[in-house]
Amino acid sequence: MKRISERDVVMIALFAALIAVLGLIPKLTLASGIPITAQTLGIMLCGTVLGAWRGAAAAALFCLLVLLGLPLLAGGRGGLGVLMTPWAGFFVGFPIAAFVTGLVMERLRAAPVAVGAAAGSVLGGIVALYVVALAWYMLVKPAGLGEAVTVAALPFIPGDLIKAVLAALVTQALARARPGALPSRG
Repeated sequence: MKRISERDVVMIALFAALIAVLGLIPKLTLASGIPITAQTLGIMLCGTVLGAWRGAAAAALFCLLVLLGLPLLAGGRGGLGVLMTPWAGFFVGFPIAAFVTGLVMERLRAAPVAVGAAAGSVLGGIVALYVVALAWYMLVKPAGLGEAVTVAALPFIPGDLIKAVLAALVTQALARARPGALPSRG
């Protein structure tokens, strides 16, 4: 079993804080009531920079803090009540999305950093996250797949693609500025 280093603990806490800070950027609420936030960019960065297990741990730590009542979600939301909406699947999917993003990044070590980060961000930060979010939406609403995709996915895809590009660019810049600084590539 791999020993968790002090550096790992610091990085996990730092990226949980990054997700929280990205929640301070004012959210944009669509007519459907769904908020668009920058926090999914933080989830993507957890995976692209930290890798699968560290990224998932950072996202899980963030989720735990929110569920304990800290108002860290965009708009200052926190507590168990966040699980009661049809949109909570995005929140619940954060650790899974960070894990998949990091896993793709780790598997694409031979590819350029930006390519691995973009692929990871799309497959983890969008596809994996949406699988969880859409399933949650269909169960809680209740709704069929068509409504879930139309209401809970399509409005977000353009913004999430922009976030995936930003995650790739930030990850690439970090790798250039500090070679060896990406646990996801180590």
